[in-house]
Amino acid sequence: MPEGHTIHRLASAFDEAFLGARLALSSPQGRFAAGAERLSGQFLVSSEAVGKHLFLGFAPGGRALDGGSPESYIHVHLGLYGSWTFAGDEAFARVHAIGAPRRRLGEQESTPGSSGAGRGAGRKDSWRHLAPGENVRLRVVGPHGLADLTGPTACAVIDPVERAEILTRLGPDPLRADAEPQAFVDRVRRSRTAIGAQLMNQAVVAGIGNIYRAELLFRARLDPFVPGSDLTASNVEGLWDDLVPLLRYGARTGRIVTTEPEHRDIHPIIRERSRGTRQNGDEDPGVVPREKSFYVYHRQGLPCRLCNTPVRDAEIAGRSVYWCPRCQSVRRRRAPRLRGTWLD
Repeated sequence: MPEGHTIHRLASAFDEAFLGARLALSSPQGRFAAGAERLSGQFLVSSEAVGKHLFLGFAPGGRALDGGSPESYIHVHLGLYGSWTFAGDEAFARVHAIGAPRRRLGEQESTPGSSGAGRGAGRKDSWRHLAPGENVRLRVVGPHGLADLTGPTACAVIDPVERAEILTRLGPDPLRADAEPQAFVDRVRRSRTAIGAQLMNQAVVAGIGNIYRAELLFRARLDPFVPGSDLTASNVEGLWDDLVPLLRYGARTGRIVTTEPEHRDIHPIIRERSRGTRQNGDEDPGVVPREKSFYVYHRQGLPCRLCNTPVRDAEIAGRSVYWCPRCQSVRRRRAPRLRGTWLD
């Protein structure tokens, strides 16, 4: 499932490509046909990420041109398999696919079920001739390009009141300027639930997924099974202080990297599953490869990069958690933590 930094990259991509434009919406799959028809022809006036939720704000012409606030939103949660895939002219040069792994529209493969992807290839406006795939829930078309949404868990038209109700159920998002770290500290410390479970609870902190959960706890040297109420305020504040730059790095680069440079060539291997841990830019030279990017995630049974103890895995709240039983023995005191200047 895409983690919070990915959704912030999506919001930024929509800002750059579509903000202020009148958009044509359609639902090739048909499951969002009523919503697409309702908003097609309106202007995109905002694009906002909160945790793993994306809110695209729309307003009709007169209101939009007067700088008005959104009248309606498209609320999208990508879930495990959702993805946005982009195609267009130079305005779309920065991004082509965000979410579950996809190739650029117009290549040999694109979103699942696509047809005619290569039609018009080589033309300056070839993106206008790309046929949508049969599984595309929503197609957004602007003056300079398009975006296709495939496989989301949620895609619905909501009003401002419904958006506010969703936000009240979420904890603070470390990538937002309005985040309140103290709310995170207080929620963790008043619960007996294991910290490894709390970090996956979107009501405690918004945007954290399985990779950041495992890696954050390793970097803090914290036992994932320690109850939140056993941690000091300093423990929990330290988690937030490390989480913010890690997520900012992810939002800036599109990649989750948590290893310090001096540790990346120590036991550079992970135990990938059938699809592997795909990240944006895996094929690009110069990026930190995924087998060097994590300390414990998908490294069960392999030696810890720092102490050679085999990394363990277990289940917390239905999801696998990975940890080093030797390095992550801290339960109450503040541990020395990893933090390099590469994150700045």
